[in-house]
Amino acid sequence: MPRRFRSGLIGLIAVLFLLVSGCGSDEPSGSDKPAPDKSSATADASAKAEPTKKPKPSGTTIDITFKGDTVDPNGVEKKVKAGKPITLHIVADKPGELHVHSSPEQEIEYDAGTSNKKLTIDRPGIVEVESHTLEQLVVVLEVR
Repeated sequence: MPRRFRSGLIGLIAVLFLLVSGCGSDEPSGSDKPAPDKSSATADASAKAEPTKKPKPSGTTIDITFKGDTVDPNGVEKKVKAGKPITLHIVADKPGELHVHSSPEQEIEYDAGTSNKKLTIDRPGIVEVESHTLEQLVVVLEVR
């Protein structure tokens, strides 16, 4: 074997020996406290990393706020699916009534405070929801 090749081979073997002997040590690293169990730490970390999945409510929720003589939203268009439930989340400072120009037409009374009113529109088209109390257009539903 040429001398140069032999020197390189001996150096390579020495480096490999040092790497293997350093990785395989069962001796503690100078600390008296035991190393944490890696399997439980991994399980805990993965449990925290995955967010809890909440079931998505079916249908659409529309927030409506009545304050004094104003309503929010005011004439905004919303796309909804035919046959799927629509929840009107109403926050009002006084009782009132919504008129839904669907077929058949629907009237929805609400009290002062917070309430959720459900409705379903089966036919595709444009449906206006207005406040008869304020005589204002609240939302225009594009039913698909």
